[in-house]
Formats: sequence, structure tokens, C-alpha cells
Amino acid sequence: MQNMLKRIVAVAVIVVIIILAFKFCEFKKGDDSSLEYNTNLIQQQIVNVGKLVVTEGHFSEVITYKNQQKYMMDMLSFEKKAIVIVNADVTVSYDLHQLKYDIDEANKTITILSVPKEEIKISPDIKYYDVQQSQMNPFTGDDYNKINKSVRANLAKKIDKSSLKSNAQNRLISELSKILIVTNTMGWKLQYNGKTIDNEKDLQHDLKL
Repeated sequence: MQNMLKRIVAVAVIVVIIILAFKFCEFKKGDDSSLEYNTNLIQQQIVNVGKLVVTEGHFSEVITYKNQQKYMMDMLSFEKKAIVIVNADVTVSYDLHQLKYDIDEANKTITILSVPKEEIKISPDIKYYDVQQSQMNPFTGDDYNKINKSVRANLAKKIDKSSLKSNAQNRLISELSKILIVTNTMGWKLQYNGKTIDNEKDLQHDLKL
């Protein structure tokens, strides 16, 4: 009788151990599934953000181009000149498909490794008025190249002084904030430049470093 009781107790203990083992495995499996789900959701959000952020602007300017060719010890000169009117469309964009990041599942951390540089595209429409030239000093391809180079240099200065770049960066921050929102909602952390990003202000500050 005593032996039978011992056997029953032993079997009961084994059954309890087996049940606990199954419960533990199910618990671990549940954690893994949840982590995998969260990771996939965050990756999907990053994919959704991965688009071209574009800010557009328009610039105009008027340039007077002059050139002189002198002969006979500068006693004789031939001048050519033109009024150049420029209307240019400018775009500043970020290709977020080039965004590099790392996902640390163990520590529930998303680290932005690098943000793509802005891409500036200038599309000038150049028109010439009051063109004056002579056979001794006609307009050539070299003149048009100089004018084009000067136009682009002047436009680049105007772009730097305008709010076009800062507006584009604000749109970039707005897109990246979507990643911040989903990570905060799911209890993950977002890091950039070795710092934890807690809010949009932190993101804006670090991107301008």
C-alpha cells in the first residue's frame, strides 16, 4: 500500500513537471511571437516612411552679361552684351529609402545609423534679351557656359539664404517622427547620434548638429 502511494505521488509529480514545462514553453513562445510582431510592425512603419520628401521653391533674377575683346594695344575694342532673365524651379529632397537603421530586439531599441543628405535640383529657364554682338566678338558656347555657371552659383547663394532647406528639414523630421511615435507606443526606444530620442524636439536638435 505504501509503495502504491509512493508511485502515485511520483506520477503526480512527473505530471505536474510536464504541465509546468509545457506552460513555460507556451509562455516563451508567446514572448517570442509578441517580439516578432512588434519588430515586424516597426519595420513596416519604417518602410512606410521611406519615401522622397520634397520641398519646392521658385527663384528669379536678372543678369547683365558683358564681354570685351580688345585689339591694337587696346585701341580698338568690340563689346558683346545681353540681358539675361532667369526663372528657376528648385527642389530640395530626401530619399528616405537610403535611411540606415539597426533593430536591437533584445533591448527593444531602434538606432538610426545615418540620414541621407538633402538633394538639391536646380532647373533654370534662361532667356536672353537685347543681345548685342559683332563679327569680331560674337557670342559663343563658352559665353553661354559662363552665364549658366554664374546663374547656378547665384541661385545656390539665394537658396542658402532662403528658408527652403529648413522647410525641407522640417518635413524630414515630420516623417522620422512617425518612427518615434510607433516606438514610444510599443515601449521601444529610438536612438540617433548615440542619444535616446524622447520627443520631436530632440530629433530636430540632433539632426541639426
